[in-house]
Amino acid sequence: MKKYKLGNSKVEFGIKLFQIEATVSFGSVVKGELGGWIEKEENLSQEDNAWVSGNAQVYGDAQVYGDAQVSGNAQVYGDAQVSGNAQVSGDAQVSGNAWVYGDAQVSGNAQVYGDAWVYGDAQVYGDAQVYGDAWVSGNAQVYGDAQVYGDAQVSGNAWVYGKLKLLAGFFFGLRYQKEEIKYKQINENYELIYKGEAKFGEDEPKKSVADVLAKLSDEDKEVIKKALK
Repeated sequence: MKKYKLGNSKVEFGIKLFQIEATVSFGSVVKGELGGWIEKEENLSQEDNAWVSGNAQVYGDAQVYGDAQVSGNAQVYGDAQVSGNAQVSGDAQVSGNAWVYGDAQVSGNAQVYGDAWVYGDAQVYGDAQVYGDAWVSGNAQVYGDAQVYGDAQVSGNAWVYGKLKLLAGFFFGLRYQKEEIKYKQINENYELIYKGEAKFGEDEPKKSVADVLAKLSDEDKEVIKKALK
């Protein structure tokens, strides 16, 4: 059974959009509730709890599914996908081949486009832009007038804000004032980066054959001797 139907229509940007109306109650949506606007049913899944509300618009080949929510005056278009528990709200725009998923949030006047991915618990808001092949993930926040683009990756607990522009690189955390950043050699190619106090277990010493034999019973030793003859 379908969870919504197409109702009133209007034309914007030369595209005919239909207002959705819930035909059953699901999630926080009540039967008969009017939602936002989509171009066609392919834009919004008839399954799960995904919903478009307010004056939000989803069109083109964009898809909203899972438990994702698009609200306010947000727009999702092109081949963009919004899924999982992701939320796109305010005047935010998600377009191109961009993906927003997981528990990610895009709000304010933020824009996510190109082949960019925003996922995990990441937040993009304010007038921030994420585009190109950029990834924003983890608990990262991109806001203000910041731009993350190209091949840049922002993850972990990193914050990118103000007028900062990131074109390439991997950004994953913050250092407060003169906080010391430490390194632990893992192998000849890699070091672990950390801050604060940390404890590392020591490698267990390698056991010699004599150590192993010393723990064997006399009976086991005789069995081994006979096997070696």
